Amino acid sequence: MKPFEPDFDQMLAVLNNQQPARPVLFELFMNYPLYEIVNEEKFISGTRLENLKFVVRAFRKMGYDYATAHASDFRFGVDHEQKETRSINQGAGIHDEASFEAFPWPDPEDFSSDLLSDIKPYLPDGMKLMLMGPGGVLENVIELVGYEPLCLMVYDEPDLAQRIFDAVGARLLKYYQLALEHDTVGLVSANDDWGFNSQPFLSPEMMRRYVFPWHQQIVDAVHQAGRKVFLHSCGNLDSLMDDVVAMGFDAKHSFEDKILPIEEAYERYHPRIALLGGIDVDFLCSRSPEEIYQRTIKMLERTLGRGGWAVGSGNSIPEYIPPQSLFAMQKAARDFTY
Repeated sequence: MKPFEPDFDQMLAVLNNQQPARPVLFELFMNYPLYEIVNEEKFISGTRLENLKFVVRAFRKMGYDYATAHASDFRFGVDHEQKETRSINQGAGIHDEASFEAFPWPDPEDFSSDLLSDIKPYLPDGMKLMLMGPGGVLENVIELVGYEPLCLMVYDEPDLAQRIFDAVGARLLKYYQLALEHDTVGLVSANDDWGFNSQPFLSPEMMRRYVFPWHQQIVDAVHQAGRKVFLHSCGNLDSLMDDVVAMGFDAKHSFEDKILPIEEAYERYHPRIALLGGIDVDFLCSRSPEEIYQRTIKMLERTLGRGGWAVGSGNSIPEYIPPQSLFAMQKAARDFTY
C-alpha cells in the first residue's frame, strides 16, 4: 500500500480534536540512518537547505503531512562535553548576578531563519513544516544553571532566578515569532521537558511563576499567527495538565507506559486536548512488529469516531529503535480505514 499523500489539513483535524479522513502519522523527529533507508541514498551533510531537503523527502516517502525543522542555528551556547549522558546538575556557570551579567546572551535576530522560506520550492503540495525550538524555557535554564543549583536559587535568590527565566523566555519567544513570519510553518513544537517519572522538576507553584508565563506567550504568538502549537514534555505532568490545557496548547506529546500509557492518557484528557503519538519507546524496542501493529490498530479503534489522536511513538525515533518497529506502526495506520 502506498504512503499517504501529504495533506496538512488531516493534521489540523487531529489538532482540532476531530477525526481526520484517514489516520495521521506523527513523530517529533527521527534519524538520518532511517532517512537513508527510506530515501535509498547515503546522507552527505551539506548546507542547511540540502540537509532539510533530505529530511523532507524522507518524511514525504513515509507518509507524513509535515517535516520537522529548526528555524535557525540559534541556541544559548551551552557546550557541555557529552557522550552517552551527563548530569542535569552540570550547569554552564550562571550562579550569581555577576555571572548572569557576564553571560554572552545570544540574540535570535542575529540568526537567519530564511531556511524556512528557502525550502518552499521543495515542499510537496499539501506539506508543511513542524517547527522545533532550541530546547525549552525550563530545559535551557537548567542547562545554564544546573538542576540542584536552580532548586536552591529559587529559594535563596528568587529575583535572580526570575531574571534568568525571563532572559531565556524572551529569546525563545522571539525565535518563534521570527519563524512564524514564514508561511511554510504549519505547526509549532514547544519542546521543554518538565519532569521526572514521578513528578515535575519544580513544584506546580514554581512552574506557574517562572515557566508558564513564557509558554503562555509562545502559545498566544502561535495562535495569533494562525498556527497550531503542541507541548512536547517528558515526565509525569499529572499535576500540571490542567495548566497545559488552560494555556491553550492544541496538543500534548510524549508519553511513557511506566508513567501513563497512551490508552489511559486518551481516556483521561480527550477531548480537552489532542494527543500525539504514545506507542512507548521501550515497547517499540522490545516487542515484535506484530505486537506493535496490533497495539496501534487497537488505539485507532479506541479513537474511532472521537478523533484527536495521531499515530506515533511515545517520544521520537532515535537510531536504537529498529526501523521495522516504526514501519509496523505506519503499516497499521495505512491499513486502518475510518
